[in-house]
Amino acid sequence: MTIGMPRIDRLPAQERGLTVGDFLVPIRISERLHTRARHLALILIGTALIVLCARVSFYVGGNPVPFTGQTFGVLLTAGALGFRRGVASMLLYLALGIAGFAVFADQKHGLDVVLGATGGYLIGFVVASAIVGRLAELGWDRTILGAIGAMLIGSVVIYAIGVPWLAYVGYGGDFSKAIANGLVPFLLWDAIKLALAAAAFPAAWWFVGRRPGDR
Repeated sequence: MTIGMPRIDRLPAQERGLTVGDFLVPIRISERLHTRARHLALILIGTALIVLCARVSFYVGGNPVPFTGQTFGVLLTAGALGFRRGVASMLLYLALGIAGFAVFADQKHGLDVVLGATGGYLIGFVVASAIVGRLAELGWDRTILGAIGAMLIGSVVIYAIGVPWLAYVGYGGDFSKAIANGLVPFLLWDAIKLALAAAAFPAAWWFVGRRPGDR
């Protein structure tokens, strides 16, 4: 008997809110885990992914906002885990950083990072996780256009919170300077991350649907 996943097009209506993360653990293993333990495991995996992506971090010039892989990790985690688990992963990430673990970009930590000039982006990650996770539950991630739309909305939300925060905390209310340093330099970088995250989901759903024993 092969270990497989149910085909996506055969899911009953009440299960269509499942995300791709629900199918990445083989059924035979999943059935041995208590539901809460399984959710906790996925949340921990999501937090670990965000931490690893935050390790990709570098500054250009004197810009206080670093180039990082965090956005990619946040969007990927939210899309894979859905609303509640995506938000939980991000909140756990923030809690670890505030508690003193060097999980933030440039291996920083502490409440002062969250309250500092770039803290708005971290808050934006939480809100974006909620939105992207919910859109994934609604099935946006199952097509390339839907996945791009979800990731784009998530990215816009992050900047909508992060840039004004940077303006008022970092630049004394100078919004133009915040846009110049906290938005414009990152558009191409984030477009690449967005495209990679968006492409990952339709590919993952295709893979899930093609696993042996799913037919």
